[in-house]
Amino acid sequence: MGADTKQLRNRIKSVNSTLHLTKAMGLVASSKIRRAGDAMNKGREYADSVCKVVDLLTLCPECAKSPYMSKRETKKTRLIVIAGDRGLAGGYNVNVFRLVKNYPEAEIIPIGKRACERFAGECYYAETFKYSDAISMSRGLCEDFASGKYDSLGIVYTRYVSMMTQEAQIMWILPLERSKAKPTGILFEPDEATMLNTVIPEYVAGMLMAAVRESFASEVAARRCAMDSAGKNAQQMIDDLQLEYNRARQGAITQEITEIVAGSGG
Repeated sequence: MGADTKQLRNRIKSVNSTLHLTKAMGLVASSKIRRAGDAMNKGREYADSVCKVVDLLTLCPECAKSPYMSKRETKKTRLIVIAGDRGLAGGYNVNVFRLVKNYPEAEIIPIGKRACERFAGECYYAETFKYSDAISMSRGLCEDFASGKYDSLGIVYTRYVSMMTQEAQIMWILPLERSKAKPTGILFEPDEATMLNTVIPEYVAGMLMAAVRESFASEVAARRCAMDSAGKNAQQMIDDLQLEYNRARQGAITQEITEIVAGSGG
């Protein structure tokens, strides 16, 4: 019985250490949620504004000749894959990588430490990804697309639905699709085609920045939920082990009393 109680005490101590760790990580995630949510909302607003401009330009007949609207057979695909900088976030990273498996021939550009570990390429951290990084990457991507080095560009990211729900999905950026909105008669200077070709790097950078911010907000939310769940499981395990320990200790005491009584009776 002594060995059993000692083993149970060690297990309780080990699980208790895990509980403290999960609580600490949950608090860190909680402290980042509001800031990450604000950044995500600003990214969404900027992306929506840029998209509206691009949609207006794609309605112009002159823009149909732009290399960014060229219809060509998709032989080479590039995917910007946004994953987390850390683990312990439930299925956050797993869901992203599972989606990427649907495109085994795609050239991958990773963002986030976990993505960089999985795919070769320059490492960008999702939490510290800046607009200067986005516009630098965007210009290179646009030049390569216009010159025909690849045929389609997509961003694999995680869409924030709620604190409890985040969905990995792919957003196709290039080539551009003609908007289905009605022409507005707006005039662009110097001309629509020049304007479109000029604004495309800003458009790609804006969409990329919005996807990174949304993915990071999703990562933080997923980690908080995962740590909350792990904390509850750890506490339940501690309660069960404590009950088992108390029973073992009570059994050991009862046995000792029985042996003492038996000895005195002899």
